[in-house]
Amino acid sequence: MEVTKYNNQITNKDPIFAEYFLEWANTYKKTGTSNNIKNRYKTIYKLLLDYFGKLKVTKITKLKYQEFINYYGKDRVKDTVKKTDGSIRSCVKDAISEGIISKNLTDRLKLTWNDERTIKVEYLEFNQIKSLKNSLLKDIKPNYISRYMLLTIIYTCMRPGEIRVLTWNNIDFKHLEIHITKSWDYDNNKIIDYDSNEINKETKNKTSTRVIKVDQKLLDILNQLKANNHERLFIDELGTIPSSSAVNKVLRKQLDILGIKKKGFHFHSLKHTHVALLLFKGIDLYSISKRLRHSNMSITANTYAYMLDELKQKSDNQIIEVLDEI
Repeated sequence: MEVTKYNNQITNKDPIFAEYFLEWANTYKKTGTSNNIKNRYKTIYKLLLDYFGKLKVTKITKLKYQEFINYYGKDRVKDTVKKTDGSIRSCVKDAISEGIISKNLTDRLKLTWNDERTIKVEYLEFNQIKSLKNSLLKDIKPNYISRYMLLTIIYTCMRPGEIRVLTWNNIDFKHLEIHITKSWDYDNNKIIDYDSNEINKETKNKTSTRVIKVDQKLLDILNQLKANNHERLFIDELGTIPSSSAVNKVLRKQLDILGIKKKGFHFHSLKHTHVALLLFKGIDLYSISKRLRHSNMSITANTYAYMLDELKQKSDNQIIEVLDEI
């Protein structure tokens, strides 16, 4: 006990659980995080305060926390529950290291959520994506910037923020490569360099900087934009960059022309379409993960679990066909 006290693993501090979470978030997570993440911490604080009230940290047992997750997960989707629990877990680990509590109340927890409210991201089938590509290319001109942005995400799976700040220096025409080094920070309206220390968001790290292989067809399409005489690709001759809503408006118009009904389908959905295309064409998960700049394959697997399940059904049918030939 003396040694434990000497190592600052014993304390007489016993804060209110919700208040400790807020103090922890403001101390450890405020700097460098996006507005979305900051808002998430505020929401979690209010949630903990509403549910646990003024209950002290030491009074929160594993049973009480499991009951909280059960209550919270009734009306939430899986991703929301996992993110909320992940933030609270990080807070609890620091509470243990400070000696406020001795046991991890989040260990061996069973997460629960509402499957009925979980919405699968829509993606286009192979023939639909070909039709969309051809429609976008029809009578295309260098001032139709939104169309070029949509074509780029179809071919590369780049994030909208990365496409927005792409320059000619990022394109290696000789080796058919696009070097992605920057992104647009929509929260703070500025360019973020992936190699700088400004990147301190949950899903972004040094793996952000990457090289994407592309085909000559896309580079020939993008080369048309040189007529606008800008360092950055996706700026028209008047110096205008299309907003996300403008790009989505063009996308919805194209889908209507083609008679493709996809509720809630938007610019970012084409990124998921790119992944679906690669998966169903047999590209391995590791290569897709690197193309997406995920730090590990588990992130890719979790994000696209529903696609992998559909792919498994397709593979199971192929396995049965092979076995039938024996």
